[in-house]
Amino acid sequence: MKNTNKWYAAKRPLPGMVACLAAVLSSLSANVTYAQQQTAGPLVNGIPAKTISPNLFGIFFEDISYAADGGLYAELIQNRSFEYTPADRRNWHSLTAWEYLTKGYGYGSLSVETKAPVHPNNPHYVVLNVDDAGQEGVGLVNEGFDGIVIRAGEQYDFSVFTRLLSAQPIPVTVQLRSKKGEIYAETTFTADAKNWKKYSLALTPGKSDDSARLAIVAKTKGILAIDMVSLFPHKTFHGRANGLRSDLSQAIADLQPKFMRFPGGCLVHGDGLDNMYRWKNTIGPVEERKEQRNIWSYHQSTGLGYFEYFQFCEDIGAKPLPVVPAAVSCQNSGGTWVIGGTGQKALPLADMPAYIQEVLDLVEYANGPATSKWGAKRAAAGHPAPFHLEYLAIGNEDKQTPEFRERFKMIYDAVKKKYPNITLIGTSGPGFEGEDFEEGWAFANKYGWQMMDEHYYENPEWFLAHTHRYDQYNRNASKVYIGEYASKGNTLFNAMSEALYMTGLERNGDVVSMASYAPLLARTAHTSWNPNLIYFTGSSVSLTPNYYVQQLFSRNNGDVYYDNVVSFSPADSHTASASCVKDTKTGDVIIKLVNAGDTPVTATASLPPLGARSGMAVITVLSGESKTSTQPVIKTTDFKPGETLNYTLPPYSLSVIRAKTRD
Repeated sequence: MKNTNKWYAAKRPLPGMVACLAAVLSSLSANVTYAQQQTAGPLVNGIPAKTISPNLFGIFFEDISYAADGGLYAELIQNRSFEYTPADRRNWHSLTAWEYLTKGYGYGSLSVETKAPVHPNNPHYVVLNVDDAGQEGVGLVNEGFDGIVIRAGEQYDFSVFTRLLSAQPIPVTVQLRSKKGEIYAETTFTADAKNWKKYSLALTPGKSDDSARLAIVAKTKGILAIDMVSLFPHKTFHGRANGLRSDLSQAIADLQPKFMRFPGGCLVHGDGLDNMYRWKNTIGPVEERKEQRNIWSYHQSTGLGYFEYFQFCEDIGAKPLPVVPAAVSCQNSGGTWVIGGTGQKALPLADMPAYIQEVLDLVEYANGPATSKWGAKRAAAGHPAPFHLEYLAIGNEDKQTPEFRERFKMIYDAVKKKYPNITLIGTSGPGFEGEDFEEGWAFANKYGWQMMDEHYYENPEWFLAHTHRYDQYNRNASKVYIGEYASKGNTLFNAMSEALYMTGLERNGDVVSMASYAPLLARTAHTSWNPNLIYFTGSSVSLTPNYYVQQLFSRNNGDVYYDNVVSFSPADSHTASASCVKDTKTGDVIIKLVNAGDTPVTATASLPPLGARSGMAVITVLSGESKTSTQPVIKTTDFKPGETLNYTLPPYSLSVIRAKTRD
């Protein structure tokens, strides 16, 4: 906000030269300043208190920077079903990541076919024609995602679909091997079925390797169709079949997020109408799911689909928050926001009843009884009980066109009519201000949407200057979900600017219901966007200072906010901030103290009015050697503040004091 003293049309003022004057005039009567609105909070031992959202800090997952395939999704085989195309990436094709193997004087041919696939949604497969097996056989080798990471003594679960196209059964050898051909593990099966048949085997390598390969080798003359070549570590997160990578999943679980937004992002509305993310394409047996190009210029196998998203939310204790397209494609479709493109396209109105039913079916899939049509599909996947969906977002950063608004309202009204208890979330565009932002909020004000999704990626100085952004938001208008935000960097200073801003989110937790840093994951060799919260390779996970800030806030959330608890010396410090909340479940009082500056600052607070018990507290301090540090130090110790807290905050630090109020 350039001028925090402007009046708000429930959120932001409309620009003087922009047509929407009617929306401004109609909402003026509802506009009041923050100070006028804050008289309703009760006093607790003389301290102003108010109820805030207990779900304030969560996560946002988007399949960007190989976050799903090659990332959280534990599948180790790249292009397992031969569905890569130049539409994904210019030089890609059905055999990308595969090598035709003819060592040992074997020879034959390899072709990609579509005549009789495993399933119409998975049209491509390979046909291996072995004219002479030679000494070592003829087959295929897959390189995985930058190599296949294997560990000695660990089990890996292999599976494949084959169809015998010649008369005699064909013995097939499956190997984990090095780049140079050293064999780490080997097993065999006999392909003997004239129709597509799935074979499942286990491999346990004797050596570890971060760049192994998987080989499938036919040892006799014959013709064999092959599809859905898969290799999973047996130890997935929570032992789930078709599961998730354990170390990445645990890093996310350790954040203790209160909700998870998925599957995007720009991924949701897609690059053109045919690229919109359709949830029904992502459930059921993986060989029957419909794959598609990724808007971030790679491929979605949809192995990580809606069932797996819901299940992961349940496993980590996060409320699911799916995002569905608002029946329009991304306004940057066919190009970029810099060079332009074909622009936003809308589903024809004649198609809207079927699309609206698709959205309604999603709610039934999540919450319906196992006897309902879509609840039965959830039960068939192994989850008879509902997933308890409470939130649903419609659209993502969509341009505020008449076509968008018409379709959004149609979807919103239909879902609200059938499922009135679902909280629906609208969108205010890609920035913290501007035409789409203003028009998005005017649209929300006109119809009274329940919640609006704001996004912004700015420099750390912006976050320091806007800690009071939500102080003046109208408490009687739509609630706010900050679905995507981050300062532009992963240094300690970036993290502290975000921490300072997050104290403002807690202070305004009565209007800001949820917030999630973005993006969550990035594979270091394939980043489409920076910064990110967690970076990874096939064998490692790197946590950023921003990650630890998110973790400390999420693990120490509350549902009651106490105002004016902490004072600072010097009093005019613009880089220090605090928030004080209470977790009514535990009774704990939690004080967060942030110093985003280069000099120490002293914080003072009186603890007895909060009910804090003397000597029954712990303090966790996140700090580093300098503002540019990317490896912070975190220490948790017992803390005895006495009746009066008098604590010096180190430069570039976040301190969290958690005090007991009961035994």
